[in-house]
Amino acid sequence: MSPKFLFFQSDFRIAGLSSITSVFACLPFGQKLLSWGIILLAVFPLIALQGCTEMNLGSSLAMPSLSKMAFKSDEADEFDEFEMDEGPEEVDPPFLGQYVTVSGLNMILLEGVGLVTGLDGTGGDPPPSQYRTALLKDMQRRDIPNRNSIIRSPSTALVIVRAYLPPLVQPGDRFDVEVRLPEGSETTSLNGGWLLECRLSERAVVAGRGVIDGKERARASGPILVSLGEGKSSSLLQRGRVIGGGVGLESRDMRLYMKEDVRSVRNATRIASRIGTRFFSYDSYGHREPLAAAKSDKRITLKIHPAYKDNFPRYVQVIQNIAFRESEVEQQVRMERLEEELMIPEKAELAAIQLEAIGPEAIPSLKKGLKAETLESRFHAAVALAYLGETAGLEVLYEAARDEPAFRVFAMAAMSTLDDGETHYYFSQLMNEELMEVRYGAFRGLTTVNKNDPLVRGETLNGQCKLHVIDVPGEPMIHLTHHQKAEIVLFGSKQEFKVPIAVAAGPHIRINAPAGSDNIIVSRYKVGEKDQRRVVSREIAEVIRAAADLGASYPDLAQMLVQAERQRNLPGQIGIDMLPEAGRVYIRPGGDSDGKRSAGRAKKIGNKNMVPNQYRKIEEDDKEALKPLLSSETSHQESSAEKSIESSKKGKPETEKLRKENSPEKSILFRPKSKSKSNQESDSNRKKEDSSPRIQPEKDRRPLYRKFNPIKKAAALLTPKREGELLYPETEPPPQQ
Repeated sequence: MSPKFLFFQSDFRIAGLSSITSVFACLPFGQKLLSWGIILLAVFPLIALQGCTEMNLGSSLAMPSLSKMAFKSDEADEFDEFEMDEGPEEVDPPFLGQYVTVSGLNMILLEGVGLVTGLDGTGGDPPPSQYRTALLKDMQRRDIPNRNSIIRSPSTALVIVRAYLPPLVQPGDRFDVEVRLPEGSETTSLNGGWLLECRLSERAVVAGRGVIDGKERARASGPILVSLGEGKSSSLLQRGRVIGGGVGLESRDMRLYMKEDVRSVRNATRIASRIGTRFFSYDSYGHREPLAAAKSDKRITLKIHPAYKDNFPRYVQVIQNIAFRESEVEQQVRMERLEEELMIPEKAELAAIQLEAIGPEAIPSLKKGLKAETLESRFHAAVALAYLGETAGLEVLYEAARDEPAFRVFAMAAMSTLDDGETHYYFSQLMNEELMEVRYGAFRGLTTVNKNDPLVRGETLNGQCKLHVIDVPGEPMIHLTHHQKAEIVLFGSKQEFKVPIAVAAGPHIRINAPAGSDNIIVSRYKVGEKDQRRVVSREIAEVIRAAADLGASYPDLAQMLVQAERQRNLPGQIGIDMLPEAGRVYIRPGGDSDGKRSAGRAKKIGNKNMVPNQYRKIEEDDKEALKPLLSSETSHQESSAEKSIESSKKGKPETEKLRKENSPEKSILFRPKSKSKSNQESDSNRKKEDSSPRIQPEKDRRPLYRKFNPIKKAAALLTPKREGELLYPETEPPPQQ
């Protein structure tokens, strides 16, 4: 320290003492003496410390923090050693999925007893049983006279009605209904029948009381669709489906339940607040309303966000990845790390979901993912952006839906969340593709965006089904549905029947035309009624409209088109429920030492429980539907299956097999295949798992994981998969691949 600085420092001390002396000069002597003593006791240690510091003798007496501070030397560009703050550690925060379990996402099996009318002499008197007793009681409640004579009529049949009540259903929502004849029934065919309104409720077997009916939760009615073949197999004619025939009577809400080890009012409130900050809506006055509310220390009610109304499995995934507590700095650090992981294909899916859970703040990071080298990374970034309301990834989603079967269903579902002109353009481009799955998947997506869009608006026939004539180039195609919606879609506006033709549309309507004719005659003949006749052109759409005017139902029209295809009267393909599927295997780009693609880089994309609503179909006898969607058991099995694929599949032949499984068949008229033995074994295991409580702590669910057999799962995945079998029962089924 320089002498000049010490001189000024001494002058300052002398001036300070002089001012203190002048202040106390006017005090009495006793008070002066006491005050001077106090001042000396306070000042002396400071003077001693300063003196030691100037002489470099008091380093040990100096403030500890000063010894760790860095002062730049005048003679060197070096810093003394000091401690730096390295910032927050890159550790994931606790997520909401660690605190809560989700309830209300499983299918509920409903059953009832109904009466089918309109049969053409194929009905019969049902034998005495609990079903007959239940039907008579229901007819009595409705004040229907002559009950026994009605159910004995050959034009009626008693049927068992079954339906799966979907998750998050609201009053008035429609779903499919299955009907079948009970054992011992004399009815030979349900073809052409109409199910009268019946009640659907849950049923349980109670010891000592037998079968007990629960609360009525839905009702069902409508035309019955049986096999779309020629109808020569009695077994296929004794069961059927009413497409969209079920109507929900109450709401099914999604609920979150706190795990027992973290259950408290404080935690439930904090979780509801975290969800409400990320997902909210506005009331009629413009006030912001959170979509989650804590009802108790255990239960949180959750409303679905409009962007996820057709893909609630994705909604649950995002909620599970919301951070329970995280500062702004920690969130920023995590976003930077997730931005890097988004470029890595193996980590891109989870990184995209976690960025989506953060919200609009993560949009810039997700947009950088659109520039990744691999399609997988770009796809996951584009999906997350779509659910955040951003159209920047639409081109990537279009590319994924067109070129990669494993990504197709999720890409189309993400595109359907954006009501934008660019979305309409890309969907219309997909409807020009050659694959029927791509065409109809794009059609279903566009109707989800805007059902009144001029391209897909269509017309209603008989108040039962819709006819859509899509003016697109390319090979003509016809698509029929067996699930969710009763609709006929003609891809190609000028499709015409080939003549000669002679087919039926139900038991009373005939379509005929001789060879070389430019017109087709549509006739209706029924005993006791006046004959009716229409003459129309050979255009398929005109014939369908004429048959509907004469009373043909959707099952009748579908049967007519199937018969016409069998007789080679159609100009192109016809398909049934050609929807994109989840759970397909994606082969990541890469190669081995020989430069060949390796099946060891296989990745299963989703599972059938994660299919978006507009592409979901519940197969008959599908016991998997009763399991909660996105359950921990399902996720564990999927991860185990991926490991089995990676460890068991090697070489190009296996890769080609996986690609063959994923590619949609272009063959005509498929129906769901029968269950394999491996699937039946897995169903028996699932039945045991379903008996356990759905809501329980994570530690109580872990033993269920041990019941999964990865060897059996790998064998099931390695078994060649068939997309379906021909609908005509009298023909030989296609050979196993």
